[in-house]
Amino acid sequence: MRVPLSWLREYVDLPYDVDVEDVGERMIDSGLELEEIHSVGGDVTGPLVVGRVLDIEELTGFKKSIRWCQVEVGPAHGHPDTPGVRGIVCGASNFVVGDLVVVALPGAVLAGGFAIASRETYGHVSDGMIASERELGLGDDHDGIIVLPVGTAEVGADAAPVVGLGDHVLDVTVTPDMGFCLSMRGVARELAHRYGVAFRDPGLELVDLPAPGTGEPHECAVEDLEGCDLFTLRTIVGFDPSAPTPYWMRRRLTMSGMRPVSLAVDVTNYVMLETGQALHAFDRGKLRGPIVVRRARAGETLETLDHVERTLDAADLLITDDRGPIGLAGTMGGLETEVDGATTDIALEAAHFSAPVVAHMSRRHKLSSEASRRFERGTDVVLAPYASARAAALLLAHGGGRYVGMTAVEAPHEPVTVGLAVDLPGRVAGIPIDRDTVVSRLEAVGASVADPAADPLVVTPPSWRPDLTDPADLVEEVLRLGGYDAVPATLPRARAGFGLTEAQRARRRVGRALAAAGYVEALAYPFLGDAELDALGLPADDERRRTLLLANPLSDAQPAMRTTLLPGLVATLRRNVGRGTTDVAIFEAGSVVRLRAGQSARGVTDPPRPSVDGRPSDPDLAALHALLPDQPLHVGVALTGARTPAGWWGPGEASSWADAIEAARVVAAAVGVELEVRRGSTPAPWHPGRCAELVVGGEVVGYAGELAPRACESAGVPPRTAAMELDLGAVIASMSGVVTAHGLSSYPVAKEDVALVVDVGVPAVAVEAALVAGAGPLLESVRLFDVYTGEQVAAGSKSLAYALRFRAPDRTLTVEEVSAARDGAVAAAVAAVGAVQRA
Repeated sequence: MRVPLSWLREYVDLPYDVDVEDVGERMIDSGLELEEIHSVGGDVTGPLVVGRVLDIEELTGFKKSIRWCQVEVGPAHGHPDTPGVRGIVCGASNFVVGDLVVVALPGAVLAGGFAIASRETYGHVSDGMIASERELGLGDDHDGIIVLPVGTAEVGADAAPVVGLGDHVLDVTVTPDMGFCLSMRGVARELAHRYGVAFRDPGLELVDLPAPGTGEPHECAVEDLEGCDLFTLRTIVGFDPSAPTPYWMRRRLTMSGMRPVSLAVDVTNYVMLETGQALHAFDRGKLRGPIVVRRARAGETLETLDHVERTLDAADLLITDDRGPIGLAGTMGGLETEVDGATTDIALEAAHFSAPVVAHMSRRHKLSSEASRRFERGTDVVLAPYASARAAALLLAHGGGRYVGMTAVEAPHEPVTVGLAVDLPGRVAGIPIDRDTVVSRLEAVGASVADPAADPLVVTPPSWRPDLTDPADLVEEVLRLGGYDAVPATLPRARAGFGLTEAQRARRRVGRALAAAGYVEALAYPFLGDAELDALGLPADDERRRTLLLANPLSDAQPAMRTTLLPGLVATLRRNVGRGTTDVAIFEAGSVVRLRAGQSARGVTDPPRPSVDGRPSDPDLAALHALLPDQPLHVGVALTGARTPAGWWGPGEASSWADAIEAARVVAAAVGVELEVRRGSTPAPWHPGRCAELVVGGEVVGYAGELAPRACESAGVPPRTAAMELDLGAVIASMSGVVTAHGLSSYPVAKEDVALVVDVGVPAVAVEAALVAGAGPLLESVRLFDVYTGEQVAAGSKSLAYALRFRAPDRTLTVEEVSAARDGAVAAAVAAVGAVQRA
């Protein structure tokens, strides 16, 4: 919300010389978020004066309308040849002789650094400029120049304060719990607290309206008092639709970020910004019968003011007449009954709608408006008639017409009372807060305390604070007004022997290990849709297609929680490649969501709601946990391009499926578990011949390898992109908890290489397992360093070359010992997989 400082001063007696930066700091102390402070027309300098148009000569022979104007600017600013008057060429046509305008004299610099000087143009010397709002940095309006109301200022007066140059606008973000600050009224009240000065409430001021004249006010009715407990309708007839919005109102609306439209619309927006009460003006001549507030019926539709035809839901709260829906209550009016340039009779609506009803409706139709943002946070329950009286008075004052009267429907309203232990704020904050301070701060908020000497205090929150319903809410207000910086920050002392769990430490080790291996961690988008799963080629019966749908997704294209990390990793990889980073290696560790048997994609419509009076019982907790889907922790990688860069040392080495498998080994090594890599089933999206199962404790925990060509093409990633995903939670759960530390030997290593010819279908990991089993305890490590297929081996066979390293902890191995261990390893491979040692 944009808050002009000059407007604030109408309701709060800020010190005259207060620094706008200090006002911003006080807003932050109140709980608002200050985004920026704007200076209106801050880059406009030089002489600006109020002028009066004396004469207009229409110039002909040009492609557009050009006027040669004589403008009175006062004795101190006139041209030497024409005292008090300057000749100015102007292309605007929205002014006439006698109008007051803003004149930029030579030497002035307007918005964007545009310097004003006397210059010849269109056959005349233009001695200045008649300025528009855009040229002064006041707004975006450039359709015509600024025309000031008669009597605004004397001719020759400084125009800068008249048009608001030099004013400051504070751009604040209002958090959901402070909806009362979506108005000048609310912000001014907060600043009055902070500065300890008087506050004038514009919301509850009685407005003297004329006595209702002849005629009947428009009728109204409410069928759903839970959705709308107060509805008022004021009727004005004989309104002049051509009446202009007064300049001061237009200026304030523009500074607040709203575009002036017409007097009727501008008044409703102005009162909303002033008081926080959203209003709506109907063209009474377009209404058919009384206005009725009710829920939607089957098959009803409504074209709203944004020209969107909306199919209505049975839960929608509507404003209707005899024809049907004419507005979404508290959200947006209908196009059919909007006020326009021919509207002479107005029905002015002001109401109090249920915050949950408006919030759900706004999200259901993906329609957020200034009105819905206020109603869904909760508005003043008694404000509607006061705000509509204020708006009606402004319409009558500036647009003429006759006030006919008001009709209203109101449900019985009982004020909420909250009991508050006097010492509760102090106990929560950990600092002493006496009774008088608690009572005075509650009264400063607007609450009333029945008996200040009682304990507990019986507190009635103000009508504009529907969020104050519990003692904790009142405690927060007491502490907020005292300043959160007064609450000491004391870190709790960790108990000895506690800290991160073993699973948490294992997860951190995995992240560090993958980073050390050259991968960059990515936090991918956690939602997905059918398009992402289709791109990966997942079949219709794949378990990963059973997704949990969000009740209010950010995007209709991605309405579900992710069941796999691959779509997010692939999207991140695609984005990086598309922006010129061709060598990419990324990883992510995060939860996925898997529905259990019998669970619905829509979740539970009516879950149990334990009491908040104390800790939920164990059965309650068990019932709640049973409703949740499984959320296993996964880790995944995706890589493409070069694994090692090219340079003066030679060409780089391309990444491949083997690197994805090696990433799985890195994960297993970081956790300290034994990982088996084997050929097995090949689910989508992996390549059938370049994919490996990842097995821990006999259970398949993931897959690694190259993505299938069709998946790469559909997902928009380079061919031969590799990926790995495994269930990290299952891997961590298999940890034994005991780490075996191997001793370091100071004796030399003995190196032996063996090449074994096996059938092409024999996995290398099976050969390696046989070598380890046959080599005995002297084997320190085994590593596959070459795979050969070609003329030197038989067709259907391959040669696997392994580097064997032997070492004893207490002696230097003899040649005989090394040879025996090597021969044992080869013999085991021969027996296990039919290997033949290659000469």
